[in-house]
Amino acid sequence: MSGWPIVTWLGDSALLLPCAALIALWLLVPRATRPQGWMWVLCFGATGLLVALTKLLFLGWGMGIAALDFTGISGHTALSTCFWPVALWLMGSRGTHRLRVALAMAGWLLGALIGFSRVSLDAHSVSEITAGFLLGGAASVIFLVRQRRWPHPRIHAQAVLATLLAPLLVVEPGWRAPTHDFVAWLAVELAQHDRAYARADLQQGTRPAPRRL
Repeated sequence: MSGWPIVTWLGDSALLLPCAALIALWLLVPRATRPQGWMWVLCFGATGLLVALTKLLFLGWGMGIAALDFTGISGHTALSTCFWPVALWLMGSRGTHRLRVALAMAGWLLGALIGFSRVSLDAHSVSEITAGFLLGGAASVIFLVRQRRWPHPRIHAQAVLATLLAPLLVVEPGWRAPTHDFVAWLAVELAQHDRAYARADLQQGTRPAPRRL
């Protein structure tokens, strides 16, 4: 792997889903940080659900915006912009407030870079990347702002780093999670078409044929 494929893989579900689950575990097990754990599950889960919903509506029923070349929120951008600011913030949880803010900002910059990689690889349009960045950014901001109400988590940086590296024991770097394929299959089954909608359908005004019984 080299170049943009490496960057884009940092936002793939194959990496982020197990990492997000492990962070939830770190926060849910101690009683003192359990509220943060549930807030994290809510923020990350809602982000993934909204991404899947927009993709499902387009792939199954063609609900997009042709003028913006919008076929659904970029999952890589949304999940990474939700995940990385929080993960890096937790990595600096034993440091100063200034360090934590700097790490969170680095996470948002990484999310923006991952979004740019999706455009560079011709996987998404600018509108889809922008929507993903706004959604994921809002979720991570909500999580971080809410920390003022609860005891501050003090997790060792090594523990967070281990959480980020653990998926590499079972997932080969560059392997793509089949989440998009699953959503496309589900959309076709629900809409009863012979195939999923494609970007070309949105641009050309075409549509899949109804499935023959």
